[in-house]
Amino acid sequence: MPVALPLAFINLWQRFRAQKYRNQLPGKVVLITGASSGLGESLAHVFYKAGCKIILAARRVEELERVKNDLMKLDVDPAYPPTVLALDLSELNSMSDFVKRALGVYNQVDILINNGGISVRADVATTAIDVDLKVMVVNYFGTVALTKALLPSMVKRQSGHVCFISSVQGKFAIPQRAAYSASKHALQAFADALRAEVANKNVYVSCVSPGYIRTQLSMNALTGAGTNYGKMDETTAKGMSPDKLAERILQCIMRKEPDIIVSDVQAKIAYYLRHLLPPLYFWIMAKRASKLEKAEKKAN
Repeated sequence: MPVALPLAFINLWQRFRAQKYRNQLPGKVVLITGASSGLGESLAHVFYKAGCKIILAARRVEELERVKNDLMKLDVDPAYPPTVLALDLSELNSMSDFVKRALGVYNQVDILINNGGISVRADVATTAIDVDLKVMVVNYFGTVALTKALLPSMVKRQSGHVCFISSVQGKFAIPQRAAYSASKHALQAFADALRAEVANKNVYVSCVSPGYIRTQLSMNALTGAGTNYGKMDETTAKGMSPDKLAERILQCIMRKEPDIIVSDVQAKIAYYLRHLLPPLYFWIMAKRASKLEKAEKKAN
């Protein structure tokens, strides 16, 4: 009884805070990149249900239309018809025009969620430099170009929130993910610098680092040669639900949390080992790399 009462009070307080934050969301304009599937699609659902005005952005317009139609079937009040905009993050010079189109919808964007990206499954030695470049352009430079194009409108209004969907691999690198990890490390650094620069302009920056997510990311990943990987990794198949992660990201943005890790215990242990006991972390990663190399040779 003495323990139950404080716990009940804490639970009630958390629910009150969550509702208070949610009340601030209806009518907010949310631009989501990579919204045609996976986590981006889940993010579209949770923010639409929260009463936001959604702008869906990705390369595959037909898939965006599918997501839009699914959203409009939901019983939501208030409900604003989602907007579909084509976006290719690899076309860096197109970002100014894209932002003009995005701002033309509601005259502002309150929340930018940089979710679009690609992954790679290959070791350093067999990864063509063109693949490294492609991953860096899409995951880092494309996201940076979009953010830079939209940022002046937020600064002018003295209001806005930029959320970067990074990865735990932006906190520590693992074997056969060098290109992907490098792009996410760069994104983490950019987010940290940007956060400091806009802190006095009422613009907030969040960086979300998830562990494995149960999406098609590995299926759509590139090989070292730049071809489609086309396999569902066991770790991805056992990953967290994109719907649950989307809810956590919603909370992160509502609470204006600057930097969060959303992962299982194993990834969090790896993160702390990398910073507190680097020699042990390096030894574990070397063992993992050796194991992956042997498994690959056996498979071939």
